[in-house]
Amino acid sequence: MARIQGHTASGYEEVRQVFEANFRTRKELGAAVAVVVQNELVVDLWGGIADPKTKQPWAEDTMVNMFSVTKGMAALAIAHAHSRGLFGYDQKVAEYWPEFSVNGKQDITVRTLLSHQAGIPAIDAPLDLDTLADADAVAAAIAVQAPEWEPGEKHGYHSFSLGFYESELIRRVDPQHRTLGRYFADEIAAPLGLDFYIGLPDDIPNERIARLAMDWYRAKIIFNLRKFPPDFLKATFNRKSLTARVFANPKAATDVTEYNNRAAYRVEMPSANGVGTVRSVAIAYGEFASGGARLGIDAGTLDSLSQTTAPPSSGPFDEVLRIDTQFSLGVMKPFPGFEFGSPDAYGTPGFGGSMGLADPALRMGFCYAMNRAGYHMFNDPREQLLRDAARRAAEKSLP
Repeated sequence: MARIQGHTASGYEEVRQVFEANFRTRKELGAAVAVVVQNELVVDLWGGIADPKTKQPWAEDTMVNMFSVTKGMAALAIAHAHSRGLFGYDQKVAEYWPEFSVNGKQDITVRTLLSHQAGIPAIDAPLDLDTLADADAVAAAIAVQAPEWEPGEKHGYHSFSLGFYESELIRRVDPQHRTLGRYFADEIAAPLGLDFYIGLPDDIPNERIARLAMDWYRAKIIFNLRKFPPDFLKATFNRKSLTARVFANPKAATDVTEYNNRAAYRVEMPSANGVGTVRSVAIAYGEFASGGARLGIDAGTLDSLSQTTAPPSSGPFDEVLRIDTQFSLGVMKPFPGFEFGSPDAYGTPGFGGSMGLADPALRMGFCYAMNRAGYHMFNDPREQLLRDAARRAAEKSLP
């Protein structure tokens, strides 16, 4: 039995019980879960093995890559910039970034881009680590991308591309011309005391970073195929499909074995390579779920983030994930099959099972992450059971 450390407030004991059961019966290796309600850290648990090679235990300050959970932290940075009046959601991206206007993108609004309706989920220009380390080079590569559909007509998960477009938007509207990772560090992480980075600093020791145990070898993937939407699987096996193209570039983001490479953490991939403590993500989401007072986020921005973006004219079918999905401004919204909170909730799941979310109806922030990847697109049982237990406890705590 893995040693579980941390604390749970009165009323949240079920979360600890589920967390312990994950190690006993669901093959958890190392993981952490945190819940913040009304800006109080009511659950803060960690346990297991952080490094399967050295058997180093998961510690209080262990950090882990959370894959697409990073999108949520990027979305909070974008919301902060909006709250400061740096851009308008319904303004055209090209007003801030003129080079973006080519190849049919001249009328795309910020809202259309952030809600995955812009039609630019794939990036054709190869993005290696050297390119990713150069914000100007990334901007030049993605500015010329042509949409896969008429913007606003369809939507599809902009798995990696969204973060790059968000970062360049921030660079264009921020008076200091910071990248998204730098903006997040200064405007979100520093005021809240977070230990989460989009672009990992060199002074963070390797010993603090959990090593990912990637059990994605061919035989095991085949055994777990039933856990994926069948149409999504078919598309991934067709190299010419949009889905396959989306997940083929950049290679540093698509090759999961690269995520134990320090160089892949050093660059900024705001959709995929955020590294930090689970506690930090829960605190950030908890701040937004509770009104954003410490960051000075205005009510209009918070309302926009909580609202589901109007679906594209062709309906909710996701051209990349090949299922029906719903989005808001850089985040997912609950939808049938992934009902992770109240209608006001928003968040992003990460590859392998991690999840971060805000639920303003409960004034709750939640995050779970691990270092042994599972095989669910979302609703990994380890995470879902923790999330459900946290929600039940939070609902009981409401006045």
